Amino acid sequence: MENELYKKMYFRLFNKVTDAIEICEDESVKDILIKAQQETEEMYMSYNMLNITK
Repeated sequence: MENELYKKMYFRLFNKVTDAIEICEDESVKDILIKAQQETEEMYMSYNMLNITK
């Protein structure tokens, strides 16, 4: 149950960051947000892969 809440929160935040990237005019801010999304997505995928192999 708690895991589902975190999953919903993750997707909501990820999508809102994407929205912010699309309207942001400052390239350095965009780069920071994109990098954070990429790192978080890698963490999410790694976690899922660990759970699949168990």
